[in-house]
Amino acid sequence: MRLNLKTINKTLVITVFGDIDHHSSDEMRERIDRFIDNHSIRNIIFDFTNVNFMDSAGIGVIIGRYRKVSDMDGKVAIVNSRLHVKKLLEISGVHKIVGMYEEMDTAITEM
Repeated sequence: MRLNLKTINKTLVITVFGDIDHHSSDEMRERIDRFIDNHSIRNIIFDFTNVNFMDSAGIGVIIGRYRKVSDMDGKVAIVNSRLHVKKLLEISGVHKIVGMYEEMDTAITEM
């Protein structure tokens, strides 16, 4: 798993390449939290275009970052989930607390 982190205003855009599972979730969590703390991030957009697989550890990463930014009145969005990842997000209820978008521009506008 590889991450590309960039900011647009106070929004962190995280492009994920590869699987999000129990093997990669700790590193992902640590990198994102460090970036949030060092750059005063308020909102997060996860770009899952290149995510092939995600398990419950990935759900934990999303929910944990949601809690972190929602304490600062921030938002979390997910863009371009593949069908099986989208189904996992819906089954787990994540789609009820984070925005789900097909287009990055729409997600950025909604932040």
